[in-house]
Amino acid sequence: MQLVAFYRDRFEEHLLSGIKPREPRSLYDPVFYILKLGGKRLRPALTLFSSELFGGSYQNALGAALAIEYFHNFSLIHDDIMDEAPLRRGKPTVHKRWDLNTGILSGDVMLIEAYRFLEEYPPEIFKRLTTVFSKTAVEVCEGQQYDMDFETRDDVTVPEYLRMIEYKTAVLVGASVRMGAITAGASEEDQQNIYDFGLNLGIAFQLQDDYLDAFGDPKSFGKQVGGDIIENKKTYLYLKALEMGDEALDRELKDLFSIQPRQADKKIRRVKEIYSQTGATEDTKKAIASFTDRAFSCLEKIDLPVEKKEILMEFGKDLMGRKV
Repeated sequence: MQLVAFYRDRFEEHLLSGIKPREPRSLYDPVFYILKLGGKRLRPALTLFSSELFGGSYQNALGAALAIEYFHNFSLIHDDIMDEAPLRRGKPTVHKRWDLNTGILSGDVMLIEAYRFLEEYPPEIFKRLTTVFSKTAVEVCEGQQYDMDFETRDDVTVPEYLRMIEYKTAVLVGASVRMGAITAGASEEDQQNIYDFGLNLGIAFQLQDDYLDAFGDPKSFGKQVGGDIIENKKTYLYLKALEMGDEALDRELKDLFSIQPRQADKKIRRVKEIYSQTGATEDTKKAIASFTDRAFSCLEKIDLPVEKKEILMEFGKDLMGRKV
């Protein structure tokens, strides 16, 4: 991850250098506010990283990386509005610090600015970038809609859940590395293979996030363990437990996910016991390993020197190496 950190730092420098007061302040101050809140910057770093893997220069990929980061933060502003979230990265969300209309409009302008960053590329590269970017943007919106629909449905299936996390989360990881490859002039076949690598790794990462939310070490995970259980989120663990459990356990789990008890710790403990009893815990581990393996198998098809493939392999292992 040290190599990715180098590209993250270069991107951060470029991003912050472009943040200057702009009128109307009431529109752009919220934009710069969310951009300055930080975050891992993993997606834009991967865009720069991918460009250099295929023989390009990270400097030439900065426009594509900015498009990715602006789009990601646009989606966060609007997601926070839909979720009525008060905090983002420990700070007030845009619509809470300003107001709802400001959040909507500032998010909108971020999406438009994302496309403007792609205009710096030659026509043929611009066309390829926008084709990938537009398809991804639509899929992210579809993933968000699926996620909202699932909140009120009791019949969500595992394949539906996998499609939701693919669209909501993983496609943007895939697009990040593919757009870097496009700026470097990689072949269509290599663009698709690096995209598939990012997509499968993104799914594995989200499944691991589901797992660690229930079973992770709060010190290394960085979040409250059991948050998804408290919020009654229908994660892969939950859906697998319903699929694999008997009638009595299914009924108990559904009952637990229909309440907000005073003693959250007791609910978390019992739900985790059901996950383990039904085999959902082990099945989730297997799914994480399966999607990680799929990502690595995509590397074999890419026309890159072995040492560059090993860099990607190490990156994937580091990303999936969070402790439980």
